[in-house]
Amino acid sequence: MLPTDLRVALFSGNYNYVRDGANQALNLLVGHLLSRGVTVRVYSPTSKRPAFPPTGDLVGVPSLPLPAGRGEYKMARGLPAAVRRDLDTFAPNIVHVSAPDFLGHRALTYARDKGLASVASLHTRFETYFRYYHMGFFEPVMVKILTRFYDRADAVLVPGKGMADIVREWGVTTPVGIWSRGVNHERFTPARRDLDWRRGLGIGDDEVAVGFLGRLVKEKGLDVFANVVRTLRDRGVPHRVLVIGEGPARDWFAEQVPGAVFAGFQSGDALGRAVASMDVFFNPSVTETFGNVTLEAMAAGVPVVAARASGAIGLIDDGVTGFLVPPTEIGGYADAIARIVTEPGLRTSMGQAGHAKAAGYRWDTINESVLDAYLEVMTRRGCRP
Repeated sequence: MLPTDLRVALFSGNYNYVRDGANQALNLLVGHLLSRGVTVRVYSPTSKRPAFPPTGDLVGVPSLPLPAGRGEYKMARGLPAAVRRDLDTFAPNIVHVSAPDFLGHRALTYARDKGLASVASLHTRFETYFRYYHMGFFEPVMVKILTRFYDRADAVLVPGKGMADIVREWGVTTPVGIWSRGVNHERFTPARRDLDWRRGLGIGDDEVAVGFLGRLVKEKGLDVFANVVRTLRDRGVPHRVLVIGEGPARDWFAEQVPGAVFAGFQSGDALGRAVASMDVFFNPSVTETFGNVTLEAMAAGVPVVAARASGAIGLIDDGVTGFLVPPTEIGGYADAIARIVTEPGLRTSMGQAGHAKAAGYRWDTINESVLDAYLEVMTRRGCRP
């Protein structure tokens, strides 16, 4: 079977209505598949004002806003008759689901009912979210739900070995492959560091900027970040906090990190400039399966301090490109950041090492692995053109 024989129905919980690392990866994947002659149709909740234009053909799926102050995200209401008719007309021969939501579950059921091949990709550790909303007791239940979901597919794609080990620990028995992530090396590079831009924000050339990059939501570890900043301040470690991003927890976070510089949402080359203008990137989140923002910081030559969790293990070389710290060790994070702040030579060497390692992460090679996974599943199932 050739790439041109594939007809892929891709299901997403958020293809382009809010910008995040997962949906940007999906759009880049679709662009690569189309360039290789694959026929693709995307099914996802949509918005009248999407964050960016979709790549490929996008079919809107009826949805409702999420509750609990997270209305910027949408939950599809399953697979309604109109969407099912569109699917039947499209006649896919493989289904790719990217979220374990109602739409993803119904899509896998559709694939089984039609005898189609299916692939599931894992982008976010949803089971960890309950820790941030005082519902940690539900995490084991969610793991069981996720295990059942991924075991219904013919193959599971995860961003790295660490995440593969985790899904195996859950009990997933479906074959697991690796779909890593790439980075735009023209955008994320040390050459985009801009001292004038920093000065415009009130950050001096001799000040060390400890950066946060991402949506301002509590599950990104904002509470840990704030506690570490307080510890650094109490210890007298000189630094400035530079926050890139927006989100519903912005006001709460601003109260927790007084004196921080909030540069707001950045995109395109302006985002590359913002990342390269940091001196340390601090990512305490444990909800990522890969951590695109960590890779972007490395490509920009910025040393990283991150949680020793699935999003950073295998990406950061501890002590070489940055430091990995147990997720809740506030003092450990503060120790690591203090070393980078107070040792300019270490800061330089880690930045250079991270930049060199990031050079190997390229989207065209990485997305080809997904196409290979599709073809392998089709072959294993005995599918023919």
